[in-house]
Amino acid sequence: MTAALPTRTAVLDPPTWQARRQAHEQRMAGWLTPHLHRRRSGVKHPVEDFLFTYYSHRPAQLRRWHPGAGVTLRAADPAEFGRDYLATPDGLTLDTEGVRGRRADSITWIRSLLVATADRPAQYGCFGMHEWAMVYRQTQDEVRHNAWPLRLSPAETARTVEANRVRCSHFDAYRFFTAPARPLNLLTPTRQTQHENEQPGCLHANMDLYKWAYKLSPLVCSELVADCFELAREIRTLDMRASPYDLAALGYPPIRVETASGRAEYVAAQRDFTDRAGPLRARLVDAIDDGASSTAARR
Repeated sequence: MTAALPTRTAVLDPPTWQARRQAHEQRMAGWLTPHLHRRRSGVKHPVEDFLFTYYSHRPAQLRRWHPGAGVTLRAADPAEFGRDYLATPDGLTLDTEGVRGRRADSITWIRSLLVATADRPAQYGCFGMHEWAMVYRQTQDEVRHNAWPLRLSPAETARTVEANRVRCSHFDAYRFFTAPARPLNLLTPTRQTQHENEQPGCLHANMDLYKWAYKLSPLVCSELVADCFELAREIRTLDMRASPYDLAALGYPPIRVETASGRAEYVAAQRDFTDRAGPLRARLVDAIDDGASSTAARR
């Protein structure tokens, strides 16, 4: 489900905004409840828990609903929404100017990255080798998800990495490469060159739309954060199915990127995610710009 962005300067009556909040909370419960149960039980899941352990947004923050910039909520309790909201004659509305003022540098950085990524042609030649480079020349005990076996032997895994040119453009994937794998990459991504390297075919760049959405919250509505989260979950599934790990016992049949047919399957899925991520990236940029317009209109 993809929710529309709220209309700028919209005034929502209590039944309308409360229904939106309830729908968001119910949507989140489908993802949060199993994770929280596993966490209480001390059970780890290499696919389903990734978005909660790798990213900093906590389950309680993800569950909380925000209407986004330019929306006024009639009869809303300020205590339920926090310091970022202002009381107006029409109701409660986001203090867009205050939020933007406190986060100006971060918002500018995120917007420029989103625009730069969208403007660059998509590349589809990585074949998911970033996950393989993260276990390259490691033993089973050394790999990150060592509770789960690798599909191939360490020697076969290494040969797969060496036979496929590693061309990862994403710094936050590259930084987890093993030391022997880093020289095999065609690029040397850094945080400083992130705007120059990220491209819309990259699974991790598209997964990170969730990170940029929650970092922009509450300027963006929670429905958009949830849409980005949903996409990131699906991307993580592809990422791990194409990885060197054997997760068939968890219900994730492998995409064998060490074969020509597996690489073709991976690229087809990668292209689909690129097509789906594009509108979300554009919605995030629009939300930033709408927030700027809301601020200017109030001056």
